[in-house]
Amino acid sequence: MSAHGPDLRHHGDAEVRGAGAALTDLAVNVRTGTPPAWLVSRLTASLAGLASYPDDGPARRAVARRHRLSVEEVLLTAGAAEAFVLLARALPARRPVVVHPQFTEPEAALRDAGHPVERVLLSAREGFTLRAEDVPADADLVVVGNPTNPTSVLHPAATLARLARPGRTLIVDEAFMDAVPGEQESLVPLLRELPGRTVVLRSLTKTWGLAGLRIGYVLADPATVRELAAHQPLWPVSAPALTAAEACSAPEALAEAETAAERFTRDRAHLRRGLAVFAAAGLREATPAPRAPFLLVRHPRGQALRSRLRALGFAVRRGDTFPGLGEEWFRLAVRDRRTTDRFTEALGTALAEQEPPPGGGARPTPEAPWSRTSDRTSSERTFSEGTPSERAPSGRTAPG
Repeated sequence: MSAHGPDLRHHGDAEVRGAGAALTDLAVNVRTGTPPAWLVSRLTASLAGLASYPDDGPARRAVARRHRLSVEEVLLTAGAAEAFVLLARALPARRPVVVHPQFTEPEAALRDAGHPVERVLLSAREGFTLRAEDVPADADLVVVGNPTNPTSVLHPAATLARLARPGRTLIVDEAFMDAVPGEQESLVPLLRELPGRTVVLRSLTKTWGLAGLRIGYVLADPATVRELAAHQPLWPVSAPALTAAEACSAPEALAEAETAAERFTRDRAHLRRGLAVFAAAGLREATPAPRAPFLLVRHPRGQALRSRLRALGFAVRRGDTFPGLGEEWFRLAVRDRRTTDRFTEALGTALAEQEPPPGGGARPTPEAPWSRTSDRTSSERTFSEGTPSERAPSGRTAPG
């Protein structure tokens, strides 16, 4: 934990690092069984050209065709993480705001670039839904995930479009959008119509199992793409990664991704049915309508439950490193039904071993200084009871 609260650089891979086959991984949101054999073959074939410098032209053209944009509106990056660093370093920001809970790298990159960051903490009571009025009107850079990691909330494109305005940069992290059937609520179709500057980020990591290759891209207006590219080194994306970007943008690959998204939907429903059995034991989902290939869940003794699940062979993603969440939260990746059935059996065992807290209620979560909220200005703090995620009703900002 840092002066800014949770460890923003803690990610799901930390839950399984070094564990090998000892743990079933429900912590990392990468589709199992990937990369597919055909993609491995394409990547292997690309190694024959390693003596040549990378040429990003074919990959940029493929991504542009995939999204019906011009090549000038596409920037290829070494994963979405590099894109966040480029945005933080290249674009001006007087009052940057990050909507939380969400993936923490955008805020970490902004802080590393010297920007003071404000947080809009969405409310657990409201299912972590976003209203456009939640974001301060004078925020000139706003970052939001859609669908959001870790809450699995899919914000309506119309809501996000209302955040766009002259003088503001709106950054939408759509790393998991290809796991949503039909890519519903993507902002890409509106990219040219919105006022101000709108930037959409995509990643090939999750659907295609390419976390080790580092490939993603930015979609934005040509001027923004040029600004960001000016901050990249020469040849920032390797030849194999460019091969992946081109291959995964082909029509047959998009059809495979759509099939995978539909399978995620069915497997997520199966997981939700398994979790619903434990509602009487205090287990709760974060949102009534999850849309991503993961679920955020809550239990009064979430930390102890995570530890016991690990002992039973399952790694889940801790939630307390996401601003706005406490130790009672954890995230579950959606897996195939057989894996889910094994997990819910272990979950039942772990819950049966949990002793009820004294008095029968949930144990209180300690006050967390980064979750203090402001009704008016940053110097007028209000303190209230409840867990960190409940302490800031939607629309209130918290100092970073």
